[in-house]
Amino acid sequence: MVSSGMEKPTSANSGSSLRGDYEGAAADYTIGQAWDRYTPQMHDRWRRLHARQTALAQRLAAPQVLSGLAALDCAEGIPDFAETSRVLRAATGWQVVAVPGFIPDDIFFDHLANRRFPVTNWIREEHELDYLVEPDIFHDFFGHVPMLLDPTFASFMQAYGGAGRRAIAMDALDMLARIYWYTVEFGLIDEGKGLKAYGAGIVSSAGELVFSTEDVQVQRLLFDPVRVMRTAYNIDRFQSCYFVLESFEQLLQGLVDLDFGPIYKRWRETPPLPAGEFHDGDRSYRGNAKS
Repeated sequence: MVSSGMEKPTSANSGSSLRGDYEGAAADYTIGQAWDRYTPQMHDRWRRLHARQTALAQRLAAPQVLSGLAALDCAEGIPDFAETSRVLRAATGWQVVAVPGFIPDDIFFDHLANRRFPVTNWIREEHELDYLVEPDIFHDFFGHVPMLLDPTFASFMQAYGGAGRRAIAMDALDMLARIYWYTVEFGLIDEGKGLKAYGAGIVSSAGELVFSTEDVQVQRLLFDPVRVMRTAYNIDRFQSCYFVLESFEQLLQGLVDLDFGPIYKRWRETPPLPAGEFHDGDRSYRGNAKS
């Protein structure tokens, strides 16, 4: 399985091939979670996925992921979004809303800007435990929601939602989407205690959680928002490049303080840099030795 199964960080409902039931969705693509429709087999599938990933996360995920998972207390079955939202509101003012799957970019940005995180309401089938084309409730919830309990990361996500409107207006959505891809989905961090994963696509994937943090050959660069926006990514295999934060404050300030307009104008017509290549000005992550 590719880590998240997501072809784009934010993708529109573009056809009937998507699995979710879009017929009953509201104008903002929200639907009822219908928690009582989950079968015992679905809850068991969740428990097994949760147990497998938590065992790996204890060793390889960022402390913020682990504390978020503990606060959500969802190991025993598919979580109830109403209860999850109660916990989130008390901590950071966020809530989760159920959606059928991929939703249009402008709708996605609006949800984030208003501290609502869309979570797919269906769970993968038994034969999809290790490979999934579309993100399901396990990817969306286990991967994303724990980090929303961290105040700094929660503020970054709201700021990202606000930045989406400008990126669309400037025809630079692909550039902004790479920020999401290389942080929210596939981000790594070293706050001085070793390399850890916080991106949802990594945290929810057994294979990539180990690969991204332990493989000695993969390229890891220190976080640079402009370099990130210029870097292509893989959608059908593990990433060839990862960007490493030193703190979540660095991530938030990189979005809030940067003047995106001139960057968009300069680079939006330029093909992205291939993932995995090293270029002048890149700073490699080497643990405590960074160059």
